[in-house]
Amino acid sequence: MSLIGLLIAGLIIGLLGKWVAPSNRDNIPIWLTVICGIGGVLVGYFVAGALGVAATGGVDWIRWVISIALAAIFVAIASTLTSRRALR
Repeated sequence: MSLIGLLIAGLIIGLLGKWVAPSNRDNIPIWLTVICGIGGVLVGYFVAGALGVAATGGVDWIRWVISIALAAIFVAIASTLTSRRALR
């Protein structure tokens, strides 16, 4: 995947991960959401490959679902780590 494709996929996956994340996880900045999305894409592709998901000629739905789930986890972790309530 090219750098531009990674950034676009990271933005989309980050926003989807933010939407899928449980509870009210909208207190992190958009740049951190994009970082979580890029991390979700990178780790999701690695995990899908490790699980034996073969590349297809079309859209790899399993890879995208894994990426969105991981981005949601990363958004939840980032929200927890940057929460002001966690510091009290």
